[in-house]
Amino acid sequence: MCKLRDDNGFTLLEILVAITLLCIGLLAMAALTAGIMRGNLFSNQLTTATTLAQDQMEEIRRLGYSGVADDNEDYGDISGYPLYKRVTSVADPSPAANMKTVTVTVYWDSDAHSVELKTILAQ
Repeated sequence: MCKLRDDNGFTLLEILVAITLLCIGLLAMAALTAGIMRGNLFSNQLTTATTLAQDQMEEIRRLGYSGVADDNEDYGDISGYPLYKRVTSVADPSPAANMKTVTVTVYWDSDAHSVELKTILAQ
């Protein structure tokens, strides 16, 4: 007696296991892609905020010791950057006589994130 068997192909269970593993892998890749996109967005915002703070520091250095003063540019006040707020504060005399500590802070995302740069100006 010879029994005929068809061993070619896959069983339904094997196909379901393969599809399940494929779906898990694709969902993991989708989550990874979303995380990378969020990271890229944050990096872009951080770079923009740092550049805005550096621009203000350059302006402060140009104005010099006697020309620097407190300043507050609210959201929408910085031309081309409506999502950022820039605050310049001057501590006088700090850390010593004839010196000023100038702090430039740039906020974004409704003040949830910020970048702060400091410098000391001497007379």
